[in-house]
Amino acid sequence: MTRAADPPEAGPEAAEPPEERPADLRLVLPALAAWGAAALGLTVRPPWPGVTVLVCLATAGALLLSLTVRVARRRSWRGAGNRVAAAAVLLCTAAGTAAGALRGADLYRGPVPEAARQYGPITAELTVAADPRTTRPRMWGDRAAPTAVLLEAQVVRVTTPHGESTDTRAPVLVIVRPEAAAGAWLRLLPSTRLVLAARAEPPAEGEGRFAAVLRAQGTGPPRITGPPSTAQRVAGDLRAGLRQATEELPADARALLPGLVVGDTSRVGTELHEAFKATDLTHLLAVSGSNLGIVLFLLIGPPGSAIRAERGGLAPRLGISLRATALFGGALTLAFVVVCRPEPSVLRAAACGAITLVAIGTGRRRSLLPALAAAVLLLVLWDPWSARTYGFLLSVLATGALLTLAPRWSAALRQRGMPGRLAEALAAAAAAQTVCAPVVVVFAERVSLVAIPCNLLAEPAVAPATVLGFAVLATASVSIPAAELLARCAGWPVEWIARVARTGAGLPGAQAEWPGGVRGALLLTAVTAVGMLMVRRLGRRPWPAVGCALLLVLVVLRPPPLTRIITGWPPPGWSFAVCDVGQGDATVLAAGEGAAVVVDAGPEPALTDRCLRELGVRRVPLLLLTHFHADHVAGLAGVLRGRTVGAIQTTALEEPRDQAEFVRRTAKTAGVPLIRPGQGERRRTGGLGWQVLWPAPGPVPGLGAKPGEPNDASVTLLVRTDTGVSLLLLGDLEPPAQRGLIRAHPSLPRVDVLKVAHHGSAFQHPALLAAARPRLALISCGRGNPYGHPSPRTVAALRSQGALVMRTDTDGAIAVTGSGASLRAVARGTRTPRAP
Repeated sequence: MTRAADPPEAGPEAAEPPEERPADLRLVLPALAAWGAAALGLTVRPPWPGVTVLVCLATAGALLLSLTVRVARRRSWRGAGNRVAAAAVLLCTAAGTAAGALRGADLYRGPVPEAARQYGPITAELTVAADPRTTRPRMWGDRAAPTAVLLEAQVVRVTTPHGESTDTRAPVLVIVRPEAAAGAWLRLLPSTRLVLAARAEPPAEGEGRFAAVLRAQGTGPPRITGPPSTAQRVAGDLRAGLRQATEELPADARALLPGLVVGDTSRVGTELHEAFKATDLTHLLAVSGSNLGIVLFLLIGPPGSAIRAERGGLAPRLGISLRATALFGGALTLAFVVVCRPEPSVLRAAACGAITLVAIGTGRRRSLLPALAAAVLLLVLWDPWSARTYGFLLSVLATGALLTLAPRWSAALRQRGMPGRLAEALAAAAAAQTVCAPVVVVFAERVSLVAIPCNLLAEPAVAPATVLGFAVLATASVSIPAAELLARCAGWPVEWIARVARTGAGLPGAQAEWPGGVRGALLLTAVTAVGMLMVRRLGRRPWPAVGCALLLVLVVLRPPPLTRIITGWPPPGWSFAVCDVGQGDATVLAAGEGAAVVVDAGPEPALTDRCLRELGVRRVPLLLLTHFHADHVAGLAGVLRGRTVGAIQTTALEEPRDQAEFVRRTAKTAGVPLIRPGQGERRRTGGLGWQVLWPAPGPVPGLGAKPGEPNDASVTLLVRTDTGVSLLLLGDLEPPAQRGLIRAHPSLPRVDVLKVAHHGSAFQHPALLAAARPRLALISCGRGNPYGHPSPRTVAALRSQGALVMRTDTDGAIAVTGSGASLRAVARGTRTPRAP
């Protein structure tokens, strides 16, 4: 679009023809009626769905009959439009209720839901309905929960223990924990039939679209009884070619390019996925109408150009007529559905892409709202469960915002002197964010403050990445070397998108906590409305707008000097800090301006990264991971994010194996060397000196040559700062290793600060606590943790020796300042230092 004053002959990028008539809203109410009725029909039990359908049909029939009689008698159509509209709403309500009830009935009738209610065994023949996927790593205590393969399927036949077979059509979620056959399960294509022996159980909260969860018995490969359809095999081959062609790309491009093109996020790691969530760029990793819209734009050209004599795009240059171009666009849409699989999300994307096709072909926004309403109506009748999904709601809201709000906001920005392309991009990003943010906070309980700028920065790279990605997809089936060349070209814009996501997510104020649920959504809607009113009033006054923009920048960047003035955190001259990372450990030793030695990385990258940013840590000469339990190492990516790390030091006992491998793999990707502490090692850096007390340099009586349990293998440090503060950091040592520590170091000195072992558990060696006699005892533990940490007995024992006990579950992050008689501890959120 360009300014309204531009003449028609300005070229292919001229403004759209002005709208002569208001938007056509006749299909909106029927579509909303079908949407709401389908959502309710899924959960309402008989006979109410049938009653609702009959009442709606009878009422609609009566309205139409009375209209027919009236017209026949008076030969007048006055008021007919209202009656027809009401009848359309009632008919769509009936259709939505019937579709939802029929789909919902599969969730509670038949042998599958019955077996789930009894937690009984089941042998089922099922059809794969969607791509298999693996669960993302989750914390379970001090270990990462093992990954599983999740498979959405439809049970078509159930065999009882007596050999009787019953046909059914129950949607289920299959959970498989394969040991050596994960690849075979992940290679399954939709429409494949297989037989499964499993234990059925009711679906968890939030998984109401399944009749049961089937936990597969055994860990072997799937028992396939029927191959996938031809279309699915073709789609699978094309996607496999895309993955093969991207194998040699850098890590981010290798992970993201399949996601941008066909929604394949199997290679996207947790850290990168969280970065996209923090910046509200996850829509780029899902199959969306924008993917198809970009390809159609390349074919037909800018909006409105298809109805002119001088058309844009590739079609006229290839000699394709307008009618053939429309047919070719439809064929592209069908191919898009085949390649990306006819799943609900893909069908939603195809519908939105069809709307884009209408916009590109006609350039008339008046026809787009009816197209969107028709798409909503068809999709909820085809797949009623879409009516209850956040993804569908966000898709509709975003598309509606782009069709209604964005053009008006773009025109307003252009009137104030903003260049046309920038105005369109900013208006589109702002409109989509404005209408979608209240929905996001319902379940995310956060607001991204960097979403609009990150979307603006990423947008120029999306189109070339998508076009080149589809070129890779098409070329890989013919020539892998040519596809690899195209993939390398596509990798450049993809890496830019990844860099935008990582940089935006790494900003201290990238996300703001917000109340969740309906209240949070209503509150955000009210705040947004007030903000829009203020923008309208202050729009022509530059200085208030500049002041608001500067305030937002300061909130997002949170420069440490300013943050310290406002919040008092971190306190000046801090020497040691315990981060509030939940049930885990992450502690920091100041080692000069902007530098620190970090001991353990906590369980969550985001929490650890936030703590280090608040402390102003930009350089980490050494990251020490005391042992490999997940609550100490899973947040490793948070330490590495945007910082220079000299080396990562670990214990010698590589247990648990999976977490040790995770550390090794992450360090290799980041290019940071892994080292082991020497026996009795002494080191210095930036005003810090420390000695490795444990594991001991030799055999310890009663414990053997080396610890055999991860906690007892924790690297233990005795630290002394140049200001005279002494600290004992015990990791997660258990009483056997604590006794060994005392035996190996019988002259252990008294310390100023003790990082209490194992989150303050009840398992402490009294002799060690008596030998250390700390003035400050700091405990890192999570609020409401299921282990009862810290133990009241441990807290009482420390206090009985005169120690001031502070804990992160009640005090938050804790920093130590001063030395000697002026030693103090300051909790985040309070400016009142506490003296031991």
